[in-house]
Amino acid sequence: MQAAAQPAFQASVFSTTSQTVIFRWTKYSGASSYKITVAPQSSPNNPIAFATYGPNIVLGSVNSLSPNTLYTFTVTALDDSQGTLTSATFEASTAPKAMDPIQTVKPKDSRTLIAEFNLETGATYYIIRVQNANGFFREDTVHSSPAEIKFLTPYTEYKLSIMAGNSGGRSQPSLPVTAKTVLHPPLFSAYSPSNDSINVSWVPVAQAVQYTLYIYKFGSITNMTYNTSNTYLTISGLDASSLYVISGFAWDLEGQKGECSLFHNLTTRPPTPRSVNVSVVLYNGVPGLSVSWELDQGVYGSIEYQVRSDQNLTCNSTSSSCTLSPIGCGEIHTVQVIASNKAGPSFPSSPVVSISFPCPPESLALMELSEGICTLTWNLMPHADSYVALIKRGDGGEETCNTTSNNCTYHCTCGYTYLMSVFGFNKAGSSPKGEDLYDTTLPCCPEGVSVSVVSTDTLEIMWTASRGAELYETRAVDSSEVILCNDTAPVCALSDLSCDTSYSVVVTPCNEMSGCNRACQAHTQDTAPCMPMNLMLNPKNSSCTGVSWTANNRPATYTVSALGHDGKYTCTTSGNSCDITDLPCGSTYEVSVIATSAAGQSLPSYSDSLETEPCCPVNVTVDQVTQAVTNVSWSHAKGAHSFITSLTSTRGHARCHTQDSHCLMGCITCGTNYTVTMEAFSHSGLKSNCTYQGFSSSACCPSGVRLYKMAGNSLRVYWRSGGSSHSYITEMVGTSNNYTCTAVPGENSCDFSYIQCGDVFNVMVAPLTPEGSKVLFCPQRLYSVTCSGNNIGTVIYRGRRSVD
Repeated sequence: MQAAAQPAFQASVFSTTSQTVIFRWTKYSGASSYKITVAPQSSPNNPIAFATYGPNIVLGSVNSLSPNTLYTFTVTALDDSQGTLTSATFEASTAPKAMDPIQTVKPKDSRTLIAEFNLETGATYYIIRVQNANGFFREDTVHSSPAEIKFLTPYTEYKLSIMAGNSGGRSQPSLPVTAKTVLHPPLFSAYSPSNDSINVSWVPVAQAVQYTLYIYKFGSITNMTYNTSNTYLTISGLDASSLYVISGFAWDLEGQKGECSLFHNLTTRPPTPRSVNVSVVLYNGVPGLSVSWELDQGVYGSIEYQVRSDQNLTCNSTSSSCTLSPIGCGEIHTVQVIASNKAGPSFPSSPVVSISFPCPPESLALMELSEGICTLTWNLMPHADSYVALIKRGDGGEETCNTTSNNCTYHCTCGYTYLMSVFGFNKAGSSPKGEDLYDTTLPCCPEGVSVSVVSTDTLEIMWTASRGAELYETRAVDSSEVILCNDTAPVCALSDLSCDTSYSVVVTPCNEMSGCNRACQAHTQDTAPCMPMNLMLNPKNSSCTGVSWTANNRPATYTVSALGHDGKYTCTTSGNSCDITDLPCGSTYEVSVIATSAAGQSLPSYSDSLETEPCCPVNVTVDQVTQAVTNVSWSHAKGAHSFITSLTSTRGHARCHTQDSHCLMGCITCGTNYTVTMEAFSHSGLKSNCTYQGFSSSACCPSGVRLYKMAGNSLRVYWRSGGSSHSYITEMVGTSNNYTCTAVPGENSCDFSYIQCGDVFNVMVAPLTPEGSKVLFCPQRLYSVTCSGNNIGTVIYRGRRSVD
């Protein structure tokens, strides 16, 4: 049997130091010993070390090597006769040599140390070992010098040693050095108690014996330094509303400075507002106090201002003004302004006292000292320096009185009402409008008395307002009753009157001072007409409807209204019927009647519904085809379904019934004026009678046309005319010659001379239209004219034919 193949022989590094390499290999069958040969890679043919191991050894080492050197290792398996069975080669580098102690160690902050050391040739990294007396142990890998050792404990002593490393391993630790972290930074808390000071406090730092604080103003180059053993500090003499930056550190017993704190920013409180001015203004139509002040330049950050009054009014602003509102009359306000920022409020500004406008004078009273002389008095008001009395008369006249006292005298006239008001004034302005005093002198008879009808049974009487009267007695009298109305207003309504009746109305003014004036003129007024009754509708055509009613009124005008979706249509009459015209066809209306007279309008009658007839065609055209046939056509008619079109005259009529928009009509009589009418029917059967512009048929062609031989070579054409109002034209057309003659109205023949015999003539006699054109459809008669020698012989009638 063939033996199985033996695994490949392998060797590799197990571990290295600066002068020692420990390596291992796999056991090889049949080997009695293993020889190790070591040579620098730089001199592979000059081995520097040899070692031999027994057959059962698979781990060996070589000592006394050079640090940081790359070596080639060869492991050879030998048989009993020291012959080579197999070998394996690998490379390994020794670690760098042990480093010198760390040169310097300085604290960067309370939790970080900075170590500086000499770099070792061949080292690709370094390991700093950190430990303290409390059992703390840590190794940090770094790659350059200086190196930071972070996350340490503040104010703690550490021992630090360093090792160099490369791909082969790391060296032995260097001798340790001792270093200590510094004190933790103080944590500041600060606030600004005033606009020129800052209070700073902090939690005591363990092992600290003293503290140093730095403070400087943002934008300034000057620093302020303070040393203290306390945990608080008040800094005064600062600028208002300025940003200050605070930092500091603690000192330990050895005089070592601790870590500096982070910057703490704080703004001082804003300066006290100054140059405060207060004035009375209208703010959105409401009286208020406009407060302004001077802004300080160079302040840091935003400042909000609050304005306060001792009358519980406040307003806020970020600018230099603010309005307190609303304010009342006669108030005294003490106003102060406070500025605020993130640090807090400033001290209030110096108080400014402002007096608002006066309250309106009260207790207005009027005394008539003598006829035409009146005195207005009122109470004096606090804070009012002067007064203005406004006296307005009922006819628009005005009088103004300026005084510093509490009364004004003015000229007053009987029969007028006076409206009086008084305003107080001071430096802040005018008082609001106060109470008005109305006063009427001896009552005069009302002027401008108007009596109007507001319904069939009510009269409204109005007159000039308050012409010195406090009470009015209004009396309406007719032949059978008396109606009274007493009221203080210049208006009265007398109701439950009879409609369409004349009343004598008298307005008597009264007041408590002078009584009633019974000498006033009476006014005659009719009440409104009575309501029309028994409304009846009589549609006449598509745009006109007759409306009738009954009414027992004296002469009145009646207005009929038809109200529909397309508008309102009316007609007016003094009788009891009326036609509403121009109604759009195909519409529905509510129809009612109102009676109107000089007195007014009646109540509307009860309404009735009206449906208009279908529309008539807008355009109807009649074209005469022959003397007895016409073609009638028309435009679209809204709402019409079928049509009966008629041509009517005293000589007869023609008509057609169709759903089309045209039809032919025969039996037309010539020379006749026809009336063109149409009946348009809707689907529901409503009919519209439509009348259009008349149609006149052409004049009648003459009858009894004859051609006669006259003396010489002359011919006469004779006819019988239907009337004498037309001229006639006679045309005689031969094969070689044509003859034309026009006969004036009343004539019935035309003579033609120098006729060439031996020819055939078409003879046609046709009436002329008023415009001078001939009727085109009169028939022609054919005659032969023979010769007798050189003269006309016999005229022979050959027949007739219609015009082409």
